[in-house]
Amino acid sequence: QLQLVESGGGLVQPGGSLRLSCTASGVTLDEYAIGWFRQAPGKEREGPLCISSSEGSIYYVDSVKGRFTISRDNAKTTVYLQMNSLKPEDTGVYYCAAVHDITLDIAAILQRGMDYWGKGTLVTVSS
Repeated sequence: QLQLVESGGGLVQPGGSLRLSCTASGVTLDEYAIGWFRQAPGKEREGPLCISSSEGSIYYVDSVKGRFTISRDNAKTTVYLQMNSLKPEDTGVYYCAAVHDITLDIAAILQRGMDYWGKGTLVTVSS
């Protein structure tokens, strides 16, 4: 059973950077797409902000393009979200999620949704 744990959240000033980690246990991520989602205070969860598919395709929503970068480690157990030029509206709980994607492209992943979820890590962008 795949389990996901997020880490790396915290308080950062506007314009600053943070790197979030999503670490898998139980299995490696070779055959899973990983996405990052966000829930701002008082709002519904939004996303995916970005997706990394197992075959190397990457997707970003327009609001984070050029500022956020999703990547995987070589051990295939951790996915990172590098967040630069952070804005107050980036504040929220960030969740990583996974779906087995061996037969899915990005469009299909977006339509199908995710099966496994972490518990989230809080990011606060404030001066």
